[in-house]
Amino acid sequence: MPAHNWNLDDIDLSDMNFWRRPWDERDAAFAALRVERPIAHFDQPVVEGTAFEFPAGTGYYALTRYHDVVTASRHPEVFLSGPGAVSQFDLPPEMVEYFSGMISTDNPQHARLRRIVANAFNPRTVRAIEDSIDRVAERIVRDAVARGTGDFVVDIAAPFPLEIIGTMMGIPPSEYPTVLHASNVILSSGDPEFVPAGTDPVVAFLEAGAALTAIMEDLGRYRREHPVDDITSALVNAQIETERLSQQELASFFVLLVTAGNETTRTAIAHALHALTRFPDEKARLVADFETLATTATDEIVRWASPVIWMRRTLSRDYTLSGFDLHEGDKVLLFYNSANRDEAAFTRPEVFDVGRSPNDHLGFGAPGPHFCLGAHLARREITVMWRTLLTQHPTIHATAEPTALASSFVNGITHLEYSWG
Repeated sequence: MPAHNWNLDDIDLSDMNFWRRPWDERDAAFAALRVERPIAHFDQPVVEGTAFEFPAGTGYYALTRYHDVVTASRHPEVFLSGPGAVSQFDLPPEMVEYFSGMISTDNPQHARLRRIVANAFNPRTVRAIEDSIDRVAERIVRDAVARGTGDFVVDIAAPFPLEIIGTMMGIPPSEYPTVLHASNVILSSGDPEFVPAGTDPVVAFLEAGAALTAIMEDLGRYRREHPVDDITSALVNAQIETERLSQQELASFFVLLVTAGNETTRTAIAHALHALTRFPDEKARLVADFETLATTATDEIVRWASPVIWMRRTLSRDYTLSGFDLHEGDKVLLFYNSANRDEAAFTRPEVFDVGRSPNDHLGFGAPGPHFCLGAHLARREITVMWRTLLTQHPTIHATAEPTALASSFVNGITHLEYSWG
């Protein structure tokens, strides 16, 4: 159990100062909530520094236990995504265009979008992407070694999934800096490293969304006339019966893919270096027998990192969850990070165990229609990068504590100093 004592009334998950605390203090807060207030109410966060008006709200309930998060996820007819899955409050209309794609839809619309998108991830396209992952990992590691010690996020964890996503979507390498900056801004929760003081955060988010949409529109127009074996070609030309993605659906999916597929894999890879440095015996196990432990280690990295901290759902009707009465219109946040540390679901969850089995973590979301479409690809990227690093450079280690992203939504690491020996 994390060694930090909390007064339950001092825990405020809507206060950004809470999310600037060290991870062990946050884990201790969630441990206390799981025991004493597993379904706790919090007021709607206040968005500061913006001229945009957010609709008044009644706050949300935090689901902190594994069982409750899974139950809510398995009942999408009750726990709706459509009103908004990635915001603790209802978004202003100006933001909906960019941030209300497939992830914020319910059936039948969600089933239609997922069917079209899943068809674009056909075996040939995915196989072509997977074949390139090893080559990209080798080159990125080789270049990082040539530079010497540095920042693991900047040198390895960020450029690796960015290039995979770029290749996957057919994005020109010249646009990679724009994609990286825009995805950082969108998932930053206003972290001043990405949204400087004095900048309206909503304007910054909208500008980032517009930048990604512009790339998608240009690329989409070209790929309709000049299709190749990439996901963008498959998406813009996809048709199941009479169904196609609209231009807004394409843009929203593009924003979702380049942000989720980039940031979350980066986060997992970066957390892995921190964890393997913190738990040297586990690192030694993995180095000694990587192939045997590759699958369990990758899942443990995802559980440990919990890259996406929460998703929101909105009640379609009254519902009693673990004896607690929720009502139509109530908002709930599914805290995956807390579920992944739940003592009722995991043995010694505070320990990083590369051989953990079983490990039914919720790092890619819980079972249900919104389970991460890219989970297989993310696992592959994590496995390949750490196979490359530990087989070629087993003495790699972090040399300082990581700098955490100041976000309640993404459990990101912005900087992590490291050395090869």
